[in-house]
Formats: sequence, C-alpha cells, structure tokens
Amino acid sequence: MIILGIDPGLAHTGWGIVEERGGDVRCRAYGCIETAAGNDLAVRLRHIADDLSAVVERYHPQEACIESVYFGVNVRSAIPTAHARGAALVAVSLCGVEVGEYTPMQIKQSVVGTGAADKGQVTYMVRNLLHLDHDPKPDHAADALACAICHAHLRHTDAVTRGEFVQKRGNGYS
Repeated sequence: MIILGIDPGLAHTGWGIVEERGGDVRCRAYGCIETAAGNDLAVRLRHIADDLSAVVERYHPQEACIESVYFGVNVRSAIPTAHARGAALVAVSLCGVEVGEYTPMQIKQSVVGTGAADKGQVTYMVRNLLHLDHDPKPDHAADALACAICHAHLRHTDAVTRGEFVQKRGNGYS
C-alpha cells in the first residue's frame, strides 16, 4: 500500500510517500511545497494543489492522509493553514485518492508513543521507523511522513483486529 501523508501549511506544505507491506513501513519520497508570501492567496493555493496533484501522478498512492488543523492559541495562523488544507484535500480527492484525517496528537501518539512529543522526537522516530540514514528535512516533510506512518499503523492495527493480517514473508522491498 502506497500512502501519501500531508502536513498542510500556506507557506510550507510537507508531503511524504511511504509504502507499507505487512506492517513494515518504508519511505519512498518526501518534499515540501513552498509558496511566496507576496503572491495572492488564490495563486498560492493553486500552487499547493498543482504540486500535490503532480506528487499523486508520480507516485500513485492508493490512500492519503492529512493532519487536521489545530487552532490552539493562534487562530490567525490557523486560517491560512485551513486554506492550504482545503487546497490539498481538493487536489487529492480530484485525483481519486481516499483521504484519512488525523489530529496532531494522534500522529504523535502513533509515531512517538505520546501525544505531547516535540518536533525533535517526531523527526527522530520518523528517521528510525523508516530506516533512514538521515533526518528528513524540512520539518514539514518529516511531519508529513509521520502522518503517513500514523495512517499505515492504524490501517495495520485495524486489519489485525478484523483478522485480515497475513503473516509477512520477508519484507518484500528491493
């Protein structure tokens, strides 16, 4: 199963592609879409949508997942993030990919083991869970990979509880 994870943001939208086989998750690619603050909002949102569509066309994920917006104390910064999130959702859904949504706390809990993890802990665990020899940069890409890992873990757990898990034979990666 190929999964696209998305960490939405107006200035920086992180994306990560992972492949899950029998509970083992590997990184295929990641990156960050950057938009210029001086551009109109519509231009920035179209840039996010176009670039994510290109990622879907290149890697053909069967499923996608996106981090939900956390309003916290600064509602003002949450609104542009919500716009970017909307552009990402539309782009992925127009490509016919089903999208799961997770809160920042769910993602941290799944990847690190605690919903109170900081960015450094998330990056560290993403690196280790995906067997990378380096920290994925920028942080937005690492967060997108964490979202994809969360989705893979929750899909796997759901399959095991339904009795659909088949014991893996080797890791199947080349």
